[in-house]
Amino acid sequence: MSLLQISEPNQSARPHQHRYAIGIDLGTTHSLVGVVRSGRADVLPFGETPLLPSVVYYGDKSNTPVVGRHALTYNDPANTIISAKRFMGRSLADIKFSHPYQLVGGEKAMPAFVTAQGEKSPVETSAHILAKLYNHAKASLPADSIEGAVITVPAYFDEAQRQATKDAATSIGLTVLRLLNEPTAAAIAYGLDKSAKTGTYLIYDLGGGTFDVSVLSLKDGVFEVLATGGNSALGGDDIDRLIANHFIKLANIDPKEVDNAQKSTLASLAKSYKQTLSSRQAVSVDIEINGVSLHTVFNREMLGQICEPVVRRTLQICQQVLTDARLDKHAIDEVVLVGGSTRMPIIQTAVQAFFAKQPLCSINPDEVVALGASRLAHQLIHKDNNNLLLLDVTPLSLGLETMGGLTEVIIPRNTPIPVARRQTFTTHTDGQTGMVIHIVQGERETVADCRTLANFTLSGIPPMKAGLARVEVTFAIDANGQLTVSAMEETTKVASKIEVVPSYSLSEAQQEELLKAGFIHAKADKEKRMLIETQVEAERELLALTSALDEFSQLLGDGDKAKLNEKMTAVKEAIAKDDKAVLDKAVGELKPLSDYFASVIMNQNIKQALAGTKASDWQ
Repeated sequence: MSLLQISEPNQSARPHQHRYAIGIDLGTTHSLVGVVRSGRADVLPFGETPLLPSVVYYGDKSNTPVVGRHALTYNDPANTIISAKRFMGRSLADIKFSHPYQLVGGEKAMPAFVTAQGEKSPVETSAHILAKLYNHAKASLPADSIEGAVITVPAYFDEAQRQATKDAATSIGLTVLRLLNEPTAAAIAYGLDKSAKTGTYLIYDLGGGTFDVSVLSLKDGVFEVLATGGNSALGGDDIDRLIANHFIKLANIDPKEVDNAQKSTLASLAKSYKQTLSSRQAVSVDIEINGVSLHTVFNREMLGQICEPVVRRTLQICQQVLTDARLDKHAIDEVVLVGGSTRMPIIQTAVQAFFAKQPLCSINPDEVVALGASRLAHQLIHKDNNNLLLLDVTPLSLGLETMGGLTEVIIPRNTPIPVARRQTFTTHTDGQTGMVIHIVQGERETVADCRTLANFTLSGIPPMKAGLARVEVTFAIDANGQLTVSAMEETTKVASKIEVVPSYSLSEAQQEELLKAGFIHAKADKEKRMLIETQVEAERELLALTSALDEFSQLLGDGDKAKLNEKMTAVKEAIAKDDKAVLDKAVGELKPLSDYFASVIMNQNIKQALAGTKASDWQ
């Protein structure tokens, strides 16, 4: 006999009206939806399993899209969209991985799949999957009781990929309460269960198509992400393709001679063999490829050799994240395994060997992300402040361009979010009435080596001498990772702002390159920055002296004026040589002359101010 439920005080518009928020794990291979009922987080099953295959079939022009398990029954790879998440927020130029689809669109825009039902964007495909989950939740809960959803995304999703996920949800009328990093969701699921325990945790999340790793610290009720990293195109699907290619080579067939339909079938068979080896030491393989029959035995040792590149890459990412968090792997108290691919004994053994401790897997790795999202969703709609606070981080540094093409970092990478940072800037030239705010992302000292996110212009700055205007620039990242940049001139309060939503995202190669380049070129970048800063300061000094000569040249004798012009010319020539030592010498020789000129101007101004006054006026 089930118990009747009673609503919390002031939490219901009408007596006995329940309020729910759902948690959605929008996965590359499978998706899940969960909810908290009677204080317990559960996933909502689709028949015998809670896993909904993230697959949409667009093959029949007369029918609506087929979503989920039934979509897998069609042997039509070109019209069966699998792993649409890999394409979310990415440009056509960024998509380098193998796939069976015909894509259309510009090089710098998110492409669309060409299907029998027309062109379908990754956002639209994801929307169909979300709609299936949302409708299933509505059918499982009281009518009109769902107030929104927390949707999980890989930790390494950038602004474009996160925005694409939000667009997919809002297009079906689903209110997004929060976008939540998948490792963070797992931390909530485990963190709430461990309540007051203090420690440092590493979340190892290997799903079907993405890999994420985060280091988290729990202290004084705050669960903070110290560092995060990953690869948005690395997962169990890659292992399936490697196994399929292994079988093709065993059959002495050139992989180029195997069509996409057969490759898709082989990948599905490879996945089944891989899953069988999680509980058995070996499995018999009996398949046909291009008319060639292959009979062999596939065992764990062979699987380990095939998986080795993927496993090695995941552990390299773990090491990089530990370096970012300034921790040794022995400082990790617990390693939490998340994602269906971590069921593989090979993965568990490799992780255990790397960290020298048994990883945690007490919560179903397929469900843990959805359960964590459900718990956070419940907290958000019920304003439950008695639970753990968890802080996400921004994965790459954000800043803007300053004179000389330098990057001024406003929000460093791995800064906890939500966050807002302000910094004041000024004008470069006399009478300047506008300012271009060039927003960039990356770890290098110069804008040319970083990635442009957006540009906008602040107009209406009062004309005044260079360096006198005060423009406050604010970078703000909300809990969903959405970046907003605003600029305001302090005297007139004229302002401008932009929500940064780039049209395409960083590929995994670009993401890794930005981070690696920051470390590899750190010394050279620092030296280059010092040179450029010296050049900019010298140019500013020359501009000020030129302006002063135009107004006060009569205060200098011909000899002093000639010497000043000579040293100014030497500084101009030194700037062009890109040699800091030469420039420092030239600036040093100019300084005594410029200081003398400044003192002459000051004396003149004081004389004019005191002219016509009597000593008694100052008593």
